[in-house]
Amino acid sequence: VYHFFFVKRRQDRATKSAATMAVGKNKRISKGKKGGKKKVVDPFTKKEWYTLKAPTMFTTRSFGKTLVTRTQGTKIASEGLKGRVYEISLADLNQDEDQAFRKIKLKCEDVQGRNCLTQFNGMDFTTDKLRSLVRKWQTLIEAYVDVKTTDDYYLRLFCIAFTKKRMNQIKRSCYAQSSQIRQIRAKMVEIMRQHASTCDLKELVSKFIPEVIGKEIQKSCSGIYPLQNVAIRKCKVLKSPKFDLQKLMEVHGDYAAEDAAMAAKVDRPEEESEEKTEEEAEE
Repeated sequence: VYHFFFVKRRQDRATKSAATMAVGKNKRISKGKKGGKKKVVDPFTKKEWYTLKAPTMFTTRSFGKTLVTRTQGTKIASEGLKGRVYEISLADLNQDEDQAFRKIKLKCEDVQGRNCLTQFNGMDFTTDKLRSLVRKWQTLIEAYVDVKTTDDYYLRLFCIAFTKKRMNQIKRSCYAQSSQIRQIRAKMVEIMRQHASTCDLKELVSKFIPEVIGKEIQKSCSGIYPLQNVAIRKCKVLKSPKFDLQKLMEVHGDYAAEDAAMAAKVDRPEEESEEKTEEEAEE
């Protein structure tokens, strides 16, 4: 009997101490899981909007907005913007829907105030335009060349052309011989190198838009084989010169007058407008 009473008493003490430990000493049980339910902060509260500015060679100067995290400590907002590449349709840049098949890449070179100053960084055709040009019963001729502009930009230009039927031709196909293709390709490389190496980047981009180089290739190759849909389909910037703010400002112009005009377009306060309407009514 004494032994049973002693064992029972020991069990009661163990359960009691376990209960006190669960509530008192082990505090995590009452608080729940560790690291749960953190305060959710909207990331957009730490962001700022910047206006994207296109070079003067395009009609539309402001072509969009971009987001960046606000300057905090050693992390500067302008450093996060520099080097970003934006791809935009030429139809939006020049307000002309006929040029929608060209995609222009613009790279952010410098940040001034809330403006991101961009520079030309490449050009390409849209996929649907290229697919629409490729057809049966004709020869596709392509050529590329690496060139250096007068302002030290290293570019790679890609040209594309298609053979076409001669006047009054009855035969269905118009395939060029391999010797003719070689001659046309050599002519393409020569004309592309000639145009690109004698002008700066700004002038070269202004030649891409009306397809000056493509028309000249078509004209000079007509004696070898008649061509159609001749175009500079792609342009890659392989290497850019060292950043020069003065040259970038020549491409962009001054935005101080534009900003002043925007500031002048601020609407009158409502109180002033109400006072004026009351005066007019009394008169």
